Amino acid sequence: MDVTFNKNEDHNKLRLSDLRRKYAKIKKGGGEQRLKKQREEGKMTARERIDYLLDAPEEALEIGAFAGDGMYEEYGGCPSGGVVVKIGRVQGRLCVVVANDATVKAGAWFPITGKKNLRAQEIAMENHLPIIYLVDSAGVFLPMQDEIFPDKEHFGRIFRNNAVMSSRGIPQIAAVMGSCVAGGAYLPIMSDEALIVDKTGSIFLAGSYLVKAAIGESIDNETLGGATTHCEISGVTDYKAKDDKDALDRIKSLLDKMGAPESAGFNRKKAAKPAANPEDIYGLLPASRTEQYDMLEIISRLVDESSFEQYKEGYGKTLLTGYARIDGWAVGIVANQRKVVKTKKGEMQFGGVIYSDSADKATRFIANCNQKKIPLVFLQDVTGFMVGSKSEHGGIIKDGAKMVNAVSNSVVPKFTVVIGNSYGAGNYAMCGKAYDPRLIVAWPSAELAVMSGNSAAKVLLQIEKASLKKKGETIDKDKEAALFEQIKARYDRQISPYYAAAHLWTDAVIDPLETRNWISTGIAAADHAPISRDFNMGILQV
Repeated sequence: MDVTFNKNEDHNKLRLSDLRRKYAKIKKGGGEQRLKKQREEGKMTARERIDYLLDAPEEALEIGAFAGDGMYEEYGGCPSGGVVVKIGRVQGRLCVVVANDATVKAGAWFPITGKKNLRAQEIAMENHLPIIYLVDSAGVFLPMQDEIFPDKEHFGRIFRNNAVMSSRGIPQIAAVMGSCVAGGAYLPIMSDEALIVDKTGSIFLAGSYLVKAAIGESIDNETLGGATTHCEISGVTDYKAKDDKDALDRIKSLLDKMGAPESAGFNRKKAAKPAANPEDIYGLLPASRTEQYDMLEIISRLVDESSFEQYKEGYGKTLLTGYARIDGWAVGIVANQRKVVKTKKGEMQFGGVIYSDSADKATRFIANCNQKKIPLVFLQDVTGFMVGSKSEHGGIIKDGAKMVNAVSNSVVPKFTVVIGNSYGAGNYAMCGKAYDPRLIVAWPSAELAVMSGNSAAKVLLQIEKASLKKKGETIDKDKEAALFEQIKARYDRQISPYYAAAHLWTDAVIDPLETRNWISTGIAAADHAPISRDFNMGILQV
């Protein structure tokens, strides 16, 4: 191994160490003291509940672990958005599990909590997966009610989705394991089956204090909406559990008796490991986002037997397209080639840039995968589409539009891995979040933004200087340099993969070695939902 490889490896392993440190902190939720208090109340924590429920917790995918990271600091923060979401198997059946974390503001719903719950429901609906709610929440976080209550993608959308999933035959099971108040009380009751834990679970539209204030009635919470009330008097819930484990065991029993899911029929053979060592990725991936590297080397460490059958290998070389298998599943891969390439005419093309010929190639390949029912995997390290008079005169906008159209109208499941840069329209063409990937994850090396921090800082600096000039002010070189660094630091924070994950622009920041499991589990989930419409790109300029 050369010196550059070793330096890259050290740099990327430091990034990985930072990821693990951040995740370890996130897993503590509201902190050790609150976790301890919850256990003293006879309750399991949110993560303990999920781990007990799942067949193999270590194989599960966690969605939105970094949701809310660095947000709501004025309220003490909201680790993981106050809710834990995982995709894993329960009694052999792939499910989405959603558990409120009562150690974070008593499980109250912040704006990001609502967004994360909606993402969990979206995954269940897209893939026709059973969804399990482990409810322990104080309801909407009132100081921010205007950002969580009334809009289309706010709190009420949760119950709308409950109803839609029920009509589509997507199983929903809810266990009330703590508070379940106000509008939130509808979530478990709009599920197919609802359980409640005796003494710790409660459901009511208004608690005892509010009832007293509203109508003058004096009543305790247990009598008002406890397990006995709802299992023996109101009939609101279906099963009464003696404790958390009893409730989770009942859920396992219910899942164990479900009928077999439908299948989309995606092609899978016996899985094989990559022939090339996946750990080489740490040394192959450059420390700097501006350096070149060969994406084929990365692909060979992600796919079975390192076998990648290229489509149109000699054409449109800044995009790699081809067929492979990941954990046995047949996939079509669209990846940005990050090294400078030479065309047949002897012209040089920049790595990571999408040219007209590469956009045309990708459009055709995406159509082929849809024709053959092959899931698509996008490996992003893109700086955008090529600019300049030659590209404009050659119709780059038209060719880029074709590619975006193909990605938008694709009916096979899509999965996106942001390896490095994800800038501008390149993010869109390579199936960014707006283009409905079933799952989208980022490596610690990822950057998501309109443009790089350096380029953006230069543009913003010129705007700032022009503004000062209008006011009759000027700045010397030292002040200009200081202002540039200040602007760049602010912008760099926003292009971090953790910033993207905090806002749920991606589902997770992952170790590159976890990529195969994410894609394999994602396709296994997607295989539960047969494709119900044909691929049609509509009207295109040809």
